[in-house]
Formats: sequence, C-alpha cells, structure tokens
Amino acid sequence: MSVVPDNAVARGIRAANDDGRAALVIYLPAGYPDLVTSRQCLEAAADGGADVLEVGFPYSDPLMDGPTIQAANQVALDHGYTPADDFAMCVELTGSVPIPALVMTYYNVAWHYGGVDRLDAFASAAADAGLCGAILPDLPAEEGGPWRSVAAKSGLSTVFFTSPSSSDDRLAAAAEASTGFVYATSTMGVTGKRQSLSEMAAPLVSRLRAVTERPVCVGIGVTTAAHAREVAGFADGVIVGSAAVHAVTEGGPKAVRALVADLAEGCRRGYGRP
Repeated sequence: MSVVPDNAVARGIRAANDDGRAALVIYLPAGYPDLVTSRQCLEAAADGGADVLEVGFPYSDPLMDGPTIQAANQVALDHGYTPADDFAMCVELTGSVPIPALVMTYYNVAWHYGGVDRLDAFASAAADAGLCGAILPDLPAEEGGPWRSVAAKSGLSTVFFTSPSSSDDRLAAAAEASTGFVYATSTMGVTGKRQSLSEMAAPLVSRLRAVTERPVCVGIGVTTAAHAREVAGFADGVIVGSAAVHAVTEGGPKAVRALVADLAEGCRRGYGRP
C-alpha cells in the first residue's frame, strides 16, 4: 500500500483533517475575467477557507471541462494571455496566500512550454512561480513517467485521476503515481454544476482506501455546501470548480469568498460522518 509523501499539498490536506474537517480544494482559471481579478478571486478563496488552490491554465481544447469552465477559459484566451502570463500572476498569488497552490492544465500546454517536449521547462516555471504541484487531467498515470520525473526534480507534487469505471489495477497505478492527492471523479463526464451528487463517488473512495494511504479528494459536480458536507463524510478533500467560476461571474472576489466560506462550513460539519 502506498503511503503519504511529505509535501506541501498532502500536508495541507492532512492538516485540515487533523483539524476535524475535509480539506477544501478550489479551482479557478487564470485570466478570468482578467489576470488581476483572477488573482484577487483566488486570494478571496484562500481568505474564505480554502485549503488548496488549483489554478487553471486555459487551453483551447479542454476535454474534461463543462460549459462554465470552457466559457471562462475562452475569455482568458481571447485576452491573449499565455502560460507565461499565468505563471507571472502565480508569482504574485503564491506570495500573498499561505496555502499550497497547484497548476491545472492539459498535457499539450506543458509539452510545448519552452519548446516541443520541454516538460522540464514547464515544471521549472511552475516551481519558480511558487506552485507546489501540477494536475494534468488528460495524462494517464501509466504514461506519466516522464512528467513524474521532471516534476520530482522541481519539487512538484503530482495528482492523477481515477473514475468509477477504473479497474483495480488502474486505481493502484494512479494512487502510486500521485504524490499530492488522488483525484476521484464523482461521476463519468465533464465538469459542471449539478443538482445532486452521483452515488458512484463513495464506492470509488472506498476502493482507493484499499490501495493507498494518500489523501483522496473528490471533484466534479460538487456545487453546494450540502454537497460538500456529503462528500466530507467519506473523502479527505472536496474539490469545487464550476460553482466557484460561476461565483466569479456573478460577483467577483466577494461572491467567491462567500461561497467558499459556505463550502468550508459544509466540509467541517460533514467530515467523518456516514
């Protein structure tokens, strides 16, 4: 059984657990509605009670993202922002928040940063920006060896995805390859706000518990404090993306802070309860 490594991301999640709550992980895209406001919204999320931040670097073909995140990413792309601009924003972000932040983007962005097949350049840039890890959702754990190598050299945590349809062997491979946390998707499909949670999430977490002691965080479809409370009953962390992006659209940093505070309360009230 794989054990938890000593890194800022895992420590942040376990610190929340030790405090009697599931960790709250908030995703927001860089550059939406602009770079300055996106940083302010991420800072508001930290102020509202997030334990870990996922900073999305927009990509033109986001396969796992639903319409809310796709639309936000397109706004950032239309502004002409590049990954270099996003990393520059992250320098300011990580200098102002006390919680770990990861970059979340697609493999093609990392592959081409600094030239074709320059994963090392992307990893170095992430570390230089003060980021603690990276999530590449379209990179299978079984094919992640080159990325894992450069990430480790730059001191970045890795996070790989699992789904309800994953075989036991794939769950074990993803858990072994993940050094920050294991990402458990609550359902099959793309991100987005939902009225209710899938019943497939809890069994997936249970299967992961059998093969790893690393933190397991659940995302995709977690929308409300009630959802957060439910997920906190069986997972180490709760990941919220589309609902946070919607808050940016509706009211900027103030709305993000209010939403995150509500979600954080759900994470505390539900932790460890059946």
